[in-house]
Amino acid sequence: MSMTNGEAGTRDWIDKATAERLEKDVAAVKSDIAALTDQITDALNTFANATGKQARRGYKQARDNMDSTLDDVSERGSAMMDAAQDAYGSIEETLEEAITQRPLATVGVALGIGFLIGFAWRR
Repeated sequence: MSMTNGEAGTRDWIDKATAERLEKDVAAVKSDIAALTDQITDALNTFANATGKQARRGYKQARDNMDSTLDDVSERGSAMMDAAQDAYGSIEETLEEAITQRPLATVGVALGIGFLIGFAWRR
């Protein structure tokens, strides 16, 4: 079965048309892949920027919380120290007043406490 010139020409024309169509399709696919790559890159950059902003916001919030907690602890510590100093001053005044009002009783109590400590120490 040999081909005639007309059949060969038609076949060449069909092959050329198919090749051109394939080349256009490949070019379109390449263009689509490039566009998709750009879209993915933009999405990743947006995600990275959002994640960075969120991380910075979380760090700032944690730092603010820590500063607030430290301030609260400092205030509570100062209040406790003031209360302890007031209690110490009150106890000191009470002891001083008791010693002034009853000096003999105070000496007797001191001797009794000394005796108990000495007795406990021997054992």
